[in-house]
Amino acid sequence: MLVALEAETRFADGSLDPRERVALGGADRTPGPVGLSLFEDDVTMSWRDMVVLMLTISDNPCTDALIRRLGTDALNATARRLGLHDTVIQSDLMDMLDSMGQDLGHTGWLDLLSWSADASPDESARVDEALPTTRALDPEKDTRTTPRDMVTLLGALWSGQAGPAAACARVRAVMARQLTKHRIATGFRPPARVAAKSGSLVGVVRNEIGVITCPDDRQYLAAVFTRSRPGADDFAINTAIGTATACAVAHLEGCRQPSA
Repeated sequence: MLVALEAETRFADGSLDPRERVALGGADRTPGPVGLSLFEDDVTMSWRDMVVLMLTISDNPCTDALIRRLGTDALNATARRLGLHDTVIQSDLMDMLDSMGQDLGHTGWLDLLSWSADASPDESARVDEALPTTRALDPEKDTRTTPRDMVTLLGALWSGQAGPAAACARVRAVMARQLTKHRIATGFRPPARVAAKSGSLVGVVRNEIGVITCPDDRQYLAAVFTRSRPGADDFAINTAIGTATACAVAHLEGCRQPSA
């Protein structure tokens, strides 16, 4: 979200050409479960289209290309400007993954993946046990944020106060096109609408933030963060995120009803 806002702000002020095409080499792309990480050939893409893949499917290579182009200093400065006091970007995703691999006794993330392909069940279990203790999963040591900060960011985006009007509008529009609707969106049915951005990390972190627009156009900002042990029931956790959000919105809707 913060990366998308910074990119769209630079598109709006002309300091970054959204149509500039950038090569993303196959050997240099950040690993991930979806998107460009699964491609075998080199890809050339505009900055503007990278924002779309980053927000709609959480594409790791696009996220990292944008972080490197924008710089963590600029992202953290924007976080401070918006009052996101508990939000810090320490590195790109590749460096974060590599730190996990190193903390687990390997040269980096790809080395860990190569080792795990032939690891015994006991060896894999030991890695799963140690995974939550790595630096990348310690909010005191690596990239971090909080639900409160993310709701603050959503409020600034939806009110148009986070940056240029065009930048805010673009982020809102792309979030509404999110393809992975298995978290907050599971708690709502049309005509309610959900614009959201999810975030996951190695089967331990499953988060989502979003804006729910009710049929009467009232809007609710939501941020649900979860943490579980590797191997936990992914479907149950994702569904719980939607259920918790729906219960909170139903409670707030009830509070708005006039008393009998």
